[in-house]
Amino acid sequence: MSEYVNIAVDAMGGDNAPSEIVRGAADAAAANSRVRIRLVGQEDKIRAALEGLTYPEGSIEIVPASEVIEMAEPPVNAIRTKKDSSMVVGMRLVKEGTCDAFVTAGSSGACLAGGQLIVGRIRGIERSPLAPIIPGSKGPVLLIDCGANMDAKASQLVQFAQMGSIYMKNMLGLENPRVGLVNVGTEDEKGNALCKETFPLLKSLEGINFIGNVEARDIPASGCDVAVCDAFVGNAILKTYEGAASMLLHAVKDVLMTNLKTKIGAALIKDALKDKLRDFDASNYGGAPMLGLRGLVVKAHGNSTRKEIKNAIEQCVLFTEKKLTQQFAEGVELKKRPS
Repeated sequence: MSEYVNIAVDAMGGDNAPSEIVRGAADAAAANSRVRIRLVGQEDKIRAALEGLTYPEGSIEIVPASEVIEMAEPPVNAIRTKKDSSMVVGMRLVKEGTCDAFVTAGSSGACLAGGQLIVGRIRGIERSPLAPIIPGSKGPVLLIDCGANMDAKASQLVQFAQMGSIYMKNMLGLENPRVGLVNVGTEDEKGNALCKETFPLLKSLEGINFIGNVEARDIPASGCDVAVCDAFVGNAILKTYEGAASMLLHAVKDVLMTNLKTKIGAALIKDALKDKLRDFDASNYGGAPMLGLRGLVVKAHGNSTRKEIKNAIEQCVLFTEKKLTQQFAEGVELKKRPS
C-alpha cells in the first residue's frame, strides 16, 4: 500500500464552492496525516480560499483547471467539450492512477457521465450504480441504485447487491449485511418483471445474506442494510425520504414554538433532540459513491458544507485502505465476455 492516499477534489463544484470545498479539504488534511489532496480548479480562487486555513505542509496541492461545468449543462456534452473543467481534470487524475479517488459536489449528471466515460468500469461490471447511505431507525441503509441506471437488468441488480454487501461490510463493519430487493410486497412472487426475474437470482446467489423482498416503508425502520433497486425506484425513494424528513422537522419546530409552555419544553429537550437528530444525518457518512469503477468517484450533495466534504474525503481514504475496487473485481459475479 502507498504511504499516502491521494484524493482529487473538485474545488469548483457545488453551491458553496470554492470556500466550503477548500475548507473541508483542509480539515481532512489536518485530521489525517496519510491524506494528500489535489484541489482541482481555478488557481486564483483556490489560493484565495486557502488563505488563513491551517493544514500540514505538503498535504494540499493545486491542480489548475480553467473551466467549470455548470449544473444546468447537458452532462455528456459538458464532459466531452469542457476538457479543462475541474471535473474532467479531476477524474483524469483517477484514470491515470495519480489519485485514488475523486470527490465532487458539482453536477450529478456530469459526475455520472464522467465516471463511466473517463474513469471507466471494472472489467465485467455491467453498470456502475450510485449508492448513498440513508438513515434508518436502527442503523444506516445503503440505497443502490439511486440515480445512475434508470432501466437496469436483473443481472445488474445482482451485481449491485454484491457490491453493496461488500461495501457495507467493509465501510460500516457489518459482518453479514442483510440484502433486500425493493418491491411492492414481501411475498416471493410479487413485483414487476424486473423484480420477478431478479428475486430467484438473488435467492440462489452465494456470498450474500439475501432476506427477500422489502417494501419501501420498511427502509426507514432499517428493514435491511442494503436496499437493491433500479435508479428510477431508488431516486423516488431518496427524494421522498428527503421531502418527508424536511416536512417532519418543520412540523416539530412549529409545535415546539406554539406557545410559552412548548417553548419551555423545547428548551428542556433541545440537547437531547440534537443528539438524536445526529443519528439521522446522512452527511456523516460522506457522499454517494459510484461503485464498480476502476477508481472511486464520490458525489457529495450540491450544497455540501466543509463537514460533508471532510467526511467524503475520509470515506475515500477508508475505501482505498480496504481495497474495495479490488474486492469488487474479485467478489462480484462478473459478466462473461468473449476472450
